[in-house]
Order: sequence, then C-alpha cells, then structure tokens
Amino acid sequence: MKGVVVYDTYYGNTKLVAEAIAEQLRAEGHEAELRSVRERYPASPQGDIMFLGSPVRLGSTTRRIKKYVEKIDTGVWKDKTVVVFTTILALPPNPTEARIESRDKYDTAAGRKLVALAKSAGLKAFDDQLWVEVTGLKGPLIETGVEKTKQFTHDILLSLKN
Repeated sequence: MKGVVVYDTYYGNTKLVAEAIAEQLRAEGHEAELRSVRERYPASPQGDIMFLGSPVRLGSTTRRIKKYVEKIDTGVWKDKTVVVFTTILALPPNPTEARIESRDKYDTAAGRKLVALAKSAGLKAFDDQLWVEVTGLKGPLIETGVEKTKQFTHDILLSLKN
C-alpha cells in the first residue's frame, strides 16, 4: 500500500506530524510520499490512502489545505480513504471551563470541518481525526505528539485491514 501525506504548516509542527505519519507507514512496510501544499508537483499524487494535515489557526484549517481538498482529483481518490490531522494549541495545565468549551467549538472542530469538506468533495473521509497539541504559539509539539501520531497511524492501518 502507498500512503500520501499532504500537509500545510506555518512553524513546522504540522510537518513534523506529517513526517511521523510517513515514518509509521514505512515502519509497517508501506510506501509513503510527503507533499507540502506550498510546493508544486508535476502530477497529482497516486496512492491508496491519503493523510491531510493543517495547523489550526483562528479556529480553522488553512486556506491552502481547503483549496487542495476542493481541487483533488476525485476520479483517483473517491474510493480511497482520506484521514485528517491537525495541530492545535495545547491547553494550559489548569484550563478553565470556558477554554475547554472553546477548544471543542473551534480547535478540534476545525478538523471535523475539514473531514466534512472532504466528504462534500466526494472523498471517502475517515470520521476519526488526529489532533496533536503544540506548546506555545509556535511549538514545539507536546512531548508525546510524535508517539500519539504513530499510534493513530498504526490504528488507522489496522482498521483498514479489518
């Protein structure tokens, strides 16, 4: 199986998550291709599963990743699994109830909206999504971020076998 990992990033944190997904795909014997939406490629990606990633900024995924989803070749990808991942700001050690509600309303909802956008574009988007927390506005990822990413990727691959 070949996985294509497409991402947008501002400070490099989402790229780190994308790289961890690719690393886990390879560790489980699959091919992996990384693609930044900020670069141009000679051809559309070809693969069996796609991971789409974006940082969450101001409660939304980036315009670049949304445009990528809107322009994706549905003839190639409509029957293949698409999985969404995002990086979000970590909660402080003792978050207020308002901050927890805000996180559900904006931060984690941004990934759900990207899943919905992918589905509306005719893609077979996986309902479960990965979000990895970032400490501070620019990072780094939380200490367990890469481990969480690899476990999530493993679980997705396992679910596709069943």
